[in-house]
Amino acid sequence: MTIQESIKNGATISPGGNSKDNKTGSWRQGQRPKWNKEKCLNCGVCFHFCPEEAIIFKDGKMVGIDYTYCKGCGICAHECPRKAIEMVKED
Repeated sequence: MTIQESIKNGATISPGGNSKDNKTGSWRQGQRPKWNKEKCLNCGVCFHFCPEEAIIFKDGKMVGIDYTYCKGCGICAHECPRKAIEMVKED
């Protein structure tokens, strides 16, 4: 069975690459990533793994996290080789 066959009539599937159309920051369930600039290598691993493009890079350096789009999945923290991102309790 294909995905299309498993969806009931009237349902829609959004096209890929639409994360900026949906402000997924409201999906967070109690945790958010916290970035430690001093530990950061600016390697871009977090940027490449983030499914919501919430990691902000400018001129080859990480400058922050866009919490409007960060859904708190923790992939960035898990993949960071220097542990410069940690998941903390949401304020």
